[in-house]
Amino acid sequence: MKRLLSLVAATAMILSLAACGGGSSAPASNSADSSAATQPGASAASYTLSIGYTTASNDNDPYHLTALKFKEIVEKKSEGRITVNEYPSSQLGSEPEMWEGMQIGTCDMAVMTNAYVSSYVPANGVLDLPFVFSDLEQARSILDGDFGKKLANNMSSNGVTCLAFSEGGFRQLCTRSVGVSSPSDLSGLKIRCMETKTYLSAYAALGVNATPMAWGELLTALQQGTVDGCDAPLSVLYTNGFPDVCKYIDNVNLFYSPLPVCISTSVFESFSAEDQQLLRDAAVEAGLAARSNNDATAESMEADLASQGMTIISEEEVDTEAFRTAVAPCYEEMESYIGSEWVNELKALVGMA
Repeated sequence: MKRLLSLVAATAMILSLAACGGGSSAPASNSADSSAATQPGASAASYTLSIGYTTASNDNDPYHLTALKFKEIVEKKSEGRITVNEYPSSQLGSEPEMWEGMQIGTCDMAVMTNAYVSSYVPANGVLDLPFVFSDLEQARSILDGDFGKKLANNMSSNGVTCLAFSEGGFRQLCTRSVGVSSPSDLSGLKIRCMETKTYLSAYAALGVNATPMAWGELLTALQQGTVDGCDAPLSVLYTNGFPDVCKYIDNVNLFYSPLPVCISTSVFESFSAEDQQLLRDAAVEAGLAARSNNDATAESMEADLASQGMTIISEEEVDTEAFRTAVAPCYEEMESYIGSEWVNELKALVGMA
């Protein structure tokens, strides 16, 4: 009888652990196979990971491209031991829902927009400061250096591990009927934005009527004139039907948008040290692939948008210094929220100190 009760209790415990593990991240097998046994330190455990993002699975979408490349690299380097399933178009929830899911271990992974991350990790808001980076080369260099590593490490105390930074690119303005090349062009416009402290502060400094709303509501809002424009990376604007509702792409370079490739810390820690490094390396490679695609396609995307009737306001036409001056109050307002040490260090790195 005692042996029977012990067997029942053990079975119940196994079922309980399986139900609480979030499903996709739990190891499918922890027994070493014969080939791994001959390689000291190698892991034979099999895993299935789910990675979510809110945009569509379009070849040129940076969220999709990052997730797809991550999947390909991980499955190849692990020789199939680690399977990665993609979930585009908010199938795993909105970005806040995925973040909170990763914190408690019910969501494995997500390609996140940094601006949403900054709502949970204020230090990340330093990357969202308007016009803080002069160009892509500078932004990438800083993210790949010690400053980017410090930011990534700082995120881990929130129950989410940042494996690497991928890239959406500069978030350009897309407007219905007014081209934007100076701050005065924005005054009084209703611009859809993410509901984050830094974005709202920047738009307030520019005299914009910032209108937070879900991404899925945006095209209808533009069609109906509820808002006059939005900001998003060029690749996202290109792949989501904006020529049908807007006349201008305004290359203002208002915000730079890194995309943290995130994994639940509890899920990450279930991997061996070797597999953890494999995941980190794959995320770095996926981010580089997204950057490369952004660079390779930007010119042709603009040309295609122009052929569909859109007017492209080039960077050379934008009065960047006037914009930098106009958003100065945002830096003052956000320093205490982000943390003066983060703001001052980044300003020194980009030559603004």
